Amino acid sequence: MSQLKKGAFYSYLYLGLTNIGGILVTPYVIRMLGNSEYGLYTLIGAFVGYLSILDLGLNNAIVRYVAQYKSQGDKKGQENFLGTSLLIYSVIGIVIGCAGLVMYFNVENLFGDSLTNSELSKAKIMLLILVGNIAITLPGGAFTGICNGYERFIFPRVLSIIKYVLRTILIILILYKGADALGIVILDTLMNLFFILASMFYVFKVLKVKIKLHQFEWPFIKEIFGYSIWIFVFGLVYQFQWRTGQIILGATTNTVTVAVYAVGVMLGVYYMTFGNVINGLILPKAVKSVYNNASPKILTQEMIRVSRVTLILLTYIFGGFLLLGQDFVFLWVGSSFEASWMVAVLIMAAYIIPISQGYAHAVLEAKKMMRFKAVSSLVLSAIGIITGGILSHTYGISGMIYGIFGALITLQFIVAVFYHKRIGINMFMYLKEALFPFFILVTGVVGCAYWLLQLFAISWVLFVLKGTIYTFIFSVGLWFVLNEEEKKYITNKIL
Repeated sequence: MSQLKKGAFYSYLYLGLTNIGGILVTPYVIRMLGNSEYGLYTLIGAFVGYLSILDLGLNNAIVRYVAQYKSQGDKKGQENFLGTSLLIYSVIGIVIGCAGLVMYFNVENLFGDSLTNSELSKAKIMLLILVGNIAITLPGGAFTGICNGYERFIFPRVLSIIKYVLRTILIILILYKGADALGIVILDTLMNLFFILASMFYVFKVLKVKIKLHQFEWPFIKEIFGYSIWIFVFGLVYQFQWRTGQIILGATTNTVTVAVYAVGVMLGVYYMTFGNVINGLILPKAVKSVYNNASPKILTQEMIRVSRVTLILLTYIFGGFLLLGQDFVFLWVGSSFEASWMVAVLIMAAYIIPISQGYAHAVLEAKKMMRFKAVSSLVLSAIGIITGGILSHTYGISGMIYGIFGALITLQFIVAVFYHKRIGINMFMYLKEALFPFFILVTGVVGCAYWLLQLFAISWVLFVLKGTIYTFIFSVGLWFVLNEEEKKYITNKIL
């Protein structure tokens, strides 16, 4: 099996481990830390997490340029590029340090009304350690980028799997021995340092890569950031959407509320990650049509075909979470996290459409037309956060997520018009042949299953039984939504 295929396999294995592991370990972490301590942990993590955007998309640029220089056999060019990148990361490290100090001296101004004195003291220590963590993690990621540029996909992914499994085991152990949130932060920092050193050893000793700044060129700097700037913008959007809400709630409410909101966001992000993995499996082949100068009609047909496959799984999970999500949250982390279900549902609902339109997003990348969507996403995210922040003063968690949800839905309308007008994908046909049938499906299945599932009490055994009943009803309904080609494919695979 090739590096690419094995790398893909290990990527999906890592994703499965992190998602399943997160679901299994999170209740233990919350129970051992307590709701308030867990909220403090997620709050400071979200606060310092803003600094991660200072990578500025440079890691992605490293993958691209290392691959380019390797294919050209230009060792000197590669050495100079990596030397330039190291210089940029040095500047980024200084900026991170300065930003960290600003954060440190403003912890009390931001959270003085919502945290106790002991929480404020611990928050400051955690902040300093996390700033150091990010300062080593960002440049450390460059070595993974070099591996990818050399098409050595297996080593960094196996290393990530080992790191995650080891981290999970150690967290369970240190919490059992009485460690608190500060202990987890210290553990993460030490592990990051160790595994970055392992990546460095592989790059320098196995791949024989050298880093040397032969000459400094401003035009080259501009070229690097001309490639990475839109990646940076989308990273900025992610920070706005899923970290700022926790910061605002931490400043206006308390750490327990932050913990509840963070759990809902975590479930929503799991859903998004799952959907994007599906896109990663089926989109590369579809995007080739762009390079073959495919007509708008063909692009629309491909979009619909890909979307329908994605929507089968997206609507199945979404419908199941609508029906069984409250039971799951109750059994998983307890009744005090009831509002997490509502947060996760709204995130899932907001992302069904954009994930199912992953083909159109890939077309934008192929045509180098990312600017409009990136800027629109950034502006709407800011509007959503501001609106949510205002509403959170009165409505708490509900106000925060409603503001973000409203902005995300507005963004989808704007982006849909852009797809229709600028790249020629017929969005009306997409609605008619892809989105609308599955909307009817999930509405009908949830409506039919709701009354039946209310007959059961709440327990893990009955939760599994409910899930089985829901799956059967969904499968029956799905058969009426599938077209003949899809039915034939499924029948051939099963029979």
